Amino acid sequence: MRLRNLCIALLCLLPGATAAQTADEILAKIIAARGGRDKLRAVRSERISGTISFGDVSGPFVVELKRPLKMHMQLTVQNQTMVRVYDGQSGWANNPFVGKVNPEAMTEDELKNITEESDFDGPLLDYKTKGNQVELAGKDKVNDKNVWRIKLTNKNGDVRFYLFDVDSSLLLKWEGKRKYEGQELPVESYFTDYREVGGLKFAFAIDSGSSATDVNQRIRIDKIDLNPNINDAEFAKPTTPPQPGSPPPNPASQPPAKPPA
Repeated sequence: MRLRNLCIALLCLLPGATAAQTADEILAKIIAARGGRDKLRAVRSERISGTISFGDVSGPFVVELKRPLKMHMQLTVQNQTMVRVYDGQSGWANNPFVGKVNPEAMTEDELKNITEESDFDGPLLDYKTKGNQVELAGKDKVNDKNVWRIKLTNKNGDVRFYLFDVDSSLLLKWEGKRKYEGQELPVESYFTDYREVGGLKFAFAIDSGSSATDVNQRIRIDKIDLNPNINDAEFAKPTTPPQPGSPPPNPASQPPAKPPA
């Protein structure tokens, strides 16, 4: 009887251990599909340029990233220029689309967002050392493709879901929430048009919104430069960008997300 009870107890422990192991096995495939851990870590800086659209209005953007956790983003829509800068500890931003022309220190919520965005390895690579927890949340569907649903809980307790194609192991969808001006907003992002740059795979098309039927932000990447020489001065507090005086577009009232690595 004692032996039987011991076997039952051991069986009760197996599902959790198996799930954790399976999640790590899937992550290994995901990292390999991107190009491999060594190539990802070898990237010291990135420059991403393209076009961002909010509804019917669009304009160019450039995002520069550098280790450790430095980011400079600039976009211009209808002659209005937004700049967001993070030096790894402090951040500044202006948002002329809501009347904030001069760069101001970021709020606590904005700093949490840009800290995640500036990590171009992403939260899944070396997730344990970053204080994140990962678990496999089963299978799902994105359009007609079977996907693995990976649940990530970061060190702040925020939950994100990453949906990876079962066949290619590439990210197809991201689900989460963003805090903006005191509100917590649901966000979904869809990743398509994967291309290889320097032996790594990147999505060159990213559509985001509150749901699949309410996409209000579209990113189309033109070029990705790996390991460009970026001066650290780019990540200092920015000066006020020129604003040639055009009415701000309403769709841009919400700050854009950086294209994920």
